[in-house]
Amino acid sequence: MDLTLWQYQFRIIMLGDSTVGKSSLLKRYTENMFLESINQTVGVDFYVHFLEVELGVRVKLQFWDTAGQERFRSVTRSYYRNSVGGLLVFDITNRASFDRIKDWHTEVCERVQPHKVLFVLVGQKSDRDAAGERAVSREEAEKLAGQLGMPYLEASAKTGHNVKESFELLARRVYQGLLSGEVELQEGWDGVKCAAPQALQLQRASQATVSKASNSNKKCCG
Repeated sequence: MDLTLWQYQFRIIMLGDSTVGKSSLLKRYTENMFLESINQTVGVDFYVHFLEVELGVRVKLQFWDTAGQERFRSVTRSYYRNSVGGLLVFDITNRASFDRIKDWHTEVCERVQPHKVLFVLVGQKSDRDAAGERAVSREEAEKLAGQLGMPYLEASAKTGHNVKESFELLARRVYQGLLSGEVELQEGWDGVKCAAPQALQLQRASQATVSKASNSNKKCCG
């Protein structure tokens, strides 16, 4: 593996009902394009994007865009286990898509064991709030995100609002999980790939030293 290309690869899965705008979010993030009409995903589509999560650390993000329709679920479920991150998406103008978020979350968590998936909840189509089309309040969505232990953002693939922030928040959350040991590299699991595992061990050791020193200072200073 060429270290000049990437040090880590994260596999991210897009989750949510059909027509909430998962593909549109990906299209906006990876190609900075928005199409008023986009074909529904059949099975799973793939996108790749590179991101520098911190100075000198380049991550290859491999996105799996899953179909929301029930008839494709047997196909999309097979991709859950090899994902380290999940973008849970609902449409703020579609109450039913919000009500299904818990089901999507539970389904993934049950199938990824013993691995761990980190999530970000995204309320899509925020541009339609001004027109009075909102069916799910921000407060309600934030409450659900808190219950599920994940951050919440509202975004619009149409305007580009918070699209980059949503994906990069998830990528950096996975990266910090990797450094802290919350996410582990495991044989036969493709959720995370590391070009230099020894370098990761050094980063973890360095972070642990800094954290220990920080805690000591807090005790000293009361």
